[in-house]
Amino acid sequence: MKLVTWNVNGIRAVARKGFFEWLEREAPDVLCLQETKAHPGQLEPELAAPAGYHAVYEAAKKKGYSGVSTWIRSPQSGLTGLFEPDPKGIDGDYPAPLGEPRHGLGIARFDCEGRVLVTEFERFVLVNAYFPNSQRDLARLDYKVDFCDSMLGYCNRLRRRGKRVVICGDFNIAHQEIDLARPKANLGNSGFCPEERACLDRFAAAGYVDVFRKFQPGPGHYTWWSYLFKARANNVGWRIDYFLVSDDLAGEVEHCSIQPEVMGSDHCPVMLKLKS
Repeated sequence: MKLVTWNVNGIRAVARKGFFEWLEREAPDVLCLQETKAHPGQLEPELAAPAGYHAVYEAAKKKGYSGVSTWIRSPQSGLTGLFEPDPKGIDGDYPAPLGEPRHGLGIARFDCEGRVLVTEFERFVLVNAYFPNSQRDLARLDYKVDFCDSMLGYCNRLRRRGKRVVICGDFNIAHQEIDLARPKANLGNSGFCPEERACLDRFAAAGYVDVFRKFQPGPGHYTWWSYLFKARANNVGWRIDYFLVSDDLAGEVEHCSIQPEVMGSDHCPVMLKLKS
């Protein structure tokens, strides 16, 4: 089973930049997109109802802002594993329709920004998330930390109910110095301040494994580059897009890698394969 996460920085924009050619070539079983920046009614048919996939969108109330989408290969593709959720809902709050992702965390001040879709599979629960940006002046740092802690609490509730969990998406945090090209110059900046890094420390302490580091422990691997100063050409980037996998599922991960050669966004895709 192949899962891919990608912040596309505008689904309509990336569709004009080779997205469908990449999709045909990679053929992920599940594709998690962030920063889609579109309401479903604004989309062309090939994005709203892509061939071979069931696509669900979660949009922000503010148009052109945030948004996530989860694409699941259609049943005839051979992907199986969706099953009826618990009638009380994935976390006991309210139910999700059969085979449909749950929209949001159930917290209005986060859900109005279209940041979360949750889908339950036979082997795990998948959380597709676009974490807030704390902003250059850290004006939204408290909001971001609250979101991170709410997400951790939500995933921990899933685990207490016996679910295995995969969290993927744009976390907008470089965890360790190895995760960005210029750590000293960015100490305390948005995406690399102590409070944000501590959020990922708490995920790790709770048993969520950054599986990319199991396969690529060395430096120089990034998923986001500024559009300025030829940052991507010079590989001056940040690794802020992750797959975090609960430790009871981490042993079933066959591979996890990034695709820095894939263009179309200021982020690149991250791919995870689970053993059959």
